[in-house]
Amino acid sequence: MCNDNVIRRFAGVFILLSVLLGFTVSQNWFFFTAFVGFNLLQSSFTSFCPLEKILARLGLFGCRAPAQSSR
Repeated sequence: MCNDNVIRRFAGVFILLSVLLGFTVSQNWFFFTAFVGFNLLQSSFTSFCPLEKILARLGLFGCRAPAQSSR
């Protein structure tokens, strides 16, 4: 799958950008900050990361989808 650094970089950019937008554009952007934080927390318990799945499907940043078993 993805390198953990790729996921951390995306999460960091999303959080910093949403905080900036929350202070300058609309406070509703803080909901996005909370969403990213919640996903980071749940992925630490479940090892399921939506961003990792999306990047793997797109084949970006060295992420690759797991091999499909053919039955």
